[in-house]
Amino acid sequence: MDLDLLLDTLVDKGLRRELPTREEALAVLATSDDDLLDVVAAAGRVRRQWFGRRVKLNYLVNLKSGLCPEDCSYCSQRLGSTAGILKYTWLKPDEASKAAAAGVAGGAKRVCLVASGRGPTDRDVDRVSRTIEAIKEQNEGVEVCACLGLLSDGQAERLRSAGADAYNHNLNTSEETYGKITSTHTYADRVDTVQKAHAAGLSACSGLIAGMGESDADLVDVVFSLRELDPDSVPVNFLIPFEGTPLAKEWNLTPQRALRILAMVRFVCPDVEVRLAGGREVHLRTLQPLALHLANSIFLGDYLTSEGQAGKADLDMIADAGFTVEGTDTTTLPAHRADAATGGCGEGGGGGGGCGSGSVCGPAAETVPSPAEPAPVGQRSGPEADPVAAGAGAAGSRTDLVTVRRRGAGTDLAPNA
Repeated sequence: MDLDLLLDTLVDKGLRRELPTREEALAVLATSDDDLLDVVAAAGRVRRQWFGRRVKLNYLVNLKSGLCPEDCSYCSQRLGSTAGILKYTWLKPDEASKAAAAGVAGGAKRVCLVASGRGPTDRDVDRVSRTIEAIKEQNEGVEVCACLGLLSDGQAERLRSAGADAYNHNLNTSEETYGKITSTHTYADRVDTVQKAHAAGLSACSGLIAGMGESDADLVDVVFSLRELDPDSVPVNFLIPFEGTPLAKEWNLTPQRALRILAMVRFVCPDVEVRLAGGREVHLRTLQPLALHLANSIFLGDYLTSEGQAGKADLDMIADAGFTVEGTDTTTLPAHRADAATGGCGEGGGGGGGCGSGSVCGPAAETVPSPAEPAPVGQRSGPEADPVAAGAGAAGSRTDLVTVRRRGAGTDLAPNA
């Protein structure tokens, strides 16, 4: 299809909330670098139609780090991981609330509470419920999203009763290839948890991880599956290839490909909060401002186990690119979605980047505590950096430009203090 015709068709469908064809979505991913700015401009029209020039900021508090029994190949917290990450058990509610306050002070509208593991026990749900209540009490107007893994019957309802606005659980990749990434749970398990969140009246948040060696067809498949699930927000993570994980050598992305993926997501999910999530600094690098024309939401600061861009740098980037930070008095979603929602995102936006390749971090520990010791808030330690050696990647990828910094390295300050 002629590029101008393709983009005109996709813009027209996006403005009418009409689903593109699979062939059209695949064609976006197949465009050349020479055509990249045309693709970004077209998808940017759709983004501005539904979200203007607003950018929603989200901040993640990592309630429990590492110690996970699941074998997700992309995750530094996985069973058998030798990545040198911080590991600690549950933060207390007041510790988590103090960590959340750092993000709110930096402009975050939503706090995302993440805990490693297969899924919460009923005791864990009680613990997180107390944390939600503490955050809501101490931070007026803040939204709270939980990302705790697979949910059992009744748990989503209990989280909502405690004040949770949203629940995040990513599909990550296509159903066809999911078994190659994870063996300890199924794609269907993930779909079931998103549906449980929906049914409980929570705003559902579910997204993907790009760069794990998947095909264009896999990317289109997972985004079409997300469109069918109809979450309010879709975080797009880009794999951070941590040493010590099975995907440590998977360098499959260039900044241009990352932008094409974001554009495809925007065309398929035109009126949904598309969040620029884990790995943006690693793979988009100096092209991050262009991504703001595609995504209307980002994480502020650090990620689950790796450091992100400084919070002030994020705020400067948003302002320099001509965008504005969305306030708590603004509804994130367009009116037709907000009016249809029963809570959560209908009143303000999407959920967290969650258990994929990363999200913004909460407090870290001065030393790596034993499993029985929660990590103290606001203290950080570790080596200055965790460099990833340059190696073979996708054509045009520049792994020599990348340094993956472990969360907790090089500073005693919270990322957005």
